[in-house]
Amino acid sequence: MHITDPVADMLTRIRNANVVYHEMVDMPLSKLRLEMARILKEEGYIRNYKTITDAKQPMPILRLTMNYGPQKERVIQGLRRISKPGRRIYVGKDELPKVMGGLGIALISTSAGLMTDANARKLGLGGEVVCYVW
Repeated sequence: MHITDPVADMLTRIRNANVVYHEMVDMPLSKLRLEMARILKEEGYIRNYKTITDAKQPMPILRLTMNYGPQKERVIQGLRRISKPGRRIYVGKDELPKVMGGLGIALISTSAGLMTDANARKLGLGGEVVCYVW
């Protein structure tokens, strides 16, 4: 199966799992998805992630463990893909976005790798705005 936009596919899988309170969500593994999962875990949006290689599966799998509050409150309130394959959005170091007034994060693809808007601001880097998470 060929996916045109793997980032949008990942965000949609997370959004769908979040709506119905699934404990885990699986998706095909890629370096970009693995980096996004690492950042989401560091920021507390997901509980954990792991890669699964199985002889039955032709492709390795990335499994995310979703995070919810004590009374089933959703930690992830929203996800939005910003830069799309048909229209790439790039920002300079002085134009980095603040999501929900600083309550959310923007994932930025920079020359130093994928990072949050806060880290890019600290390092003085701009890049492609991949998505917003709040």
